[in-house]
Amino acid sequence: MTKIKELREKTENERKSLLKDKCDALRRFRFQTSHGKTKNTKEAREIRRDIARINTLSRETAKK
Repeated sequence: MTKIKELREKTENERKSLLKDKCDALRRFRFQTSHGKTKNTKEAREIRRDIARINTLSRETAKK
């Protein structure tokens, strides 16, 4: 889980890279779930929340 304070310290390019990594992780999780290979179902919730945090910060900086 990524803290909002840590995300604010990163540059915009680092956040975009992290967002791409999180989206890939969510895609991999969904494939694993469909094949019955994963047991931790809370992982998807954490990944989605991290994606939302990154998107929120991106919107905040775009408004300034």
